[in-house]
Amino acid sequence: MLPASAQEGKNVKEVYTCVDKNGRRLTSDRPIIECLDREQRVLDATGTERRRIGPTLTEHERAALEEQRRREAQERARIAEERRRERALVARYPDEASHQSERAQTLAQLDVVSEVARKRILALLEEKKRIGTELEFYGGKPTQAPVKLQRQLHDNEEGVREQQRFLSGQEQERQRVQQRFDAELAQLRQLWAAQRASAGQ
Repeated sequence: MLPASAQEGKNVKEVYTCVDKNGRRLTSDRPIIECLDREQRVLDATGTERRRIGPTLTEHERAALEEQRRREAQERARIAEERRRERALVARYPDEASHQSERAQTLAQLDVVSEVARKRILALLEEKKRIGTELEFYGGKPTQAPVKLQRQLHDNEEGVREQQRFLSGQEQERQRVQQRFDAELAQLRQLWAAQRASAGQ
């Protein structure tokens, strides 16, 4: 038969204990009012800590705690997303050769598009020569030429400017692509090194 103290312990589900603001250690079978402003330990019948109860918070404190938890959750989500992207990056580029190959292909595609624009500019310049020849009949003065010829000249010059703007945009895009691949490569080198170190363990 169990000792009386043990039998009593079996009937006690939880024990709350804390040290109040005066330094006294208090114990109860329910949350302790004197310790609502501080943490309380919840013990089972054997004296093993089951959990802890935080202090009762004011509305402002609860709002601050919720905001802190929200920020922590956002940070955990950000880190998880970063890890997912890192895994996807390494899966896509298992080595430097595969990364450099895709860089070359991407830049080559940009070059093809830019070459089309450059050819279009050459064609427009050839057309402008023809328009210039016709303008000679009017003393080389566009304002003296028929409206149709003036419109052709205007459209031609605007077409050249449009293609030049496009080429400028393509050059900026090329620089962005290079910067992206450079940044990826720097990150990938760290990830590959960590992967090799992990495999070597």
